[in-house]
Amino acid sequence: MERPLVFPSLLAADFARLADEAARVEGAADWLHFDVMDYAFVPNLTMGMPVLESLLKATSIPIDCHLMIEDPDRWAPSYAEAGAGSVTFHAEASRAPLRTARTIRAAGARPGLALNPATPIEPYVDLLPAFDLVLVMTIEPGFGGQAFLDETLPKIRRVREAIGDRAIWLQVDGGVTEDTIVRAAQAGADVFVAGSSVFGAADPAVAIEGLRAAAMTATAGAAGAAGPALTTRG
Repeated sequence: MERPLVFPSLLAADFARLADEAARVEGAADWLHFDVMDYAFVPNLTMGMPVLESLLKATSIPIDCHLMIEDPDRWAPSYAEAGAGSVTFHAEASRAPLRTARTIRAAGARPGLALNPATPIEPYVDLLPAFDLVLVMTIEPGFGGQAFLDETLPKIRRVREAIGDRAIWLQVDGGVTEDTIVRAAQAGADVFVAGSSVFGAADPAVAIEGLRAAAMTATAGAAGAAGPALTTRG
């Protein structure tokens, strides 16, 4: 079994010291999760393109952009062109998800599709081959520090079933701790966005390893009970 991936969320980092915060997780973080909010799709305003461009110059860790914005069909490709490793946009905000996914891929990034807690996967199953990542929000998007919604676990299982053997990451974002990561991993997630539980820890790198170990143990246990091991696909 390949190891689960842990993406520390910069939403929980010190915005005045993002380069230093990235350095604190160097060698432990698989990617950095970069939340873009526009105060329209969600009631919060965070980082945008100028911050991304500066951060890309300051770290070698790949950056996973999560766009919680209106009109991602217009704006998402520019984040890929700037150098993000992956660009995820919300199904609820996109009018042309296939075209946007293809444009992101053509710009050199992995396209991702995000689903809010109440958004089902079923209308998007036929679109999955166009994506490298499906993000299941395990909180209502907009603010960090919220509690994990266990009501999303059945949907994580359905997304895992829909992905099947495709090389698509199943990412969860929101309320990920050493406790909740176990349930998410057992449900089939293999990429975990963690904010407060990483950057709120005394040693973020140690916190990442603790999260990864908990996910590995949970996934191994679930695989042993259900059959072949789940793998983290690159």
